Amino acid sequence: MNSVLLHCCCAPCSLSCIDPLRAEDIEPTAFWYNPNIHPWKEYQARRDCLLDYAPAIGMEVRVREDYGLTEFVRNTACDLEARCQAYCYRVRMEAAARYAAEHGFPAFTTTLLASPYQNHDGIIRLGQEFSEQYGVEFLYRDFRPNFREGNRRARELGFYMQKYCGCIFSEADRYRKQIERDQEKFAE
Repeated sequence: MNSVLLHCCCAPCSLSCIDPLRAEDIEPTAFWYNPNIHPWKEYQARRDCLLDYAPAIGMEVRVREDYGLTEFVRNTACDLEARCQAYCYRVRMEAAARYAAEHGFPAFTTTLLASPYQNHDGIIRLGQEFSEQYGVEFLYRDFRPNFREGNRRARELGFYMQKYCGCIFSEADRYRKQIERDQEKFAE
């Protein structure tokens, strides 16, 4: 295997994956598909940062444009606690596996495996499930040891650095302590 389709949630996380893959003589092609990222300006900033950076390192990017707010809400509203596994990971991992199979990639992987904040085991299970379903290898690598260095490099390169995972509910989680303080402050 000399190539892999690398699902990318953002340019900073991609930095944790690209060099280790290339060190194994595996050339990643980035795949942007993130209908879970909201609001639009956040989605746009992450996509455009990846598109701006990729040419500088000679990495091809394939974009499946889908700002999927309506579909995201429809698929997560009934069980917000399970949204990551039931929708966010699932829809992106399946799209990556399908795209890899349809476009001749021998394997796929994801930058989600770089973040210590994601459900690593759940991502692996979905990768394996869609590997079997679409007949392409799920290339598992634990990119988490590279996470801090990737973020350091991203700041050094002036990348857009997101402050939350991507969905509107993870943004609320980011502000949870402030929201609770404000609720106490303004409680009757």
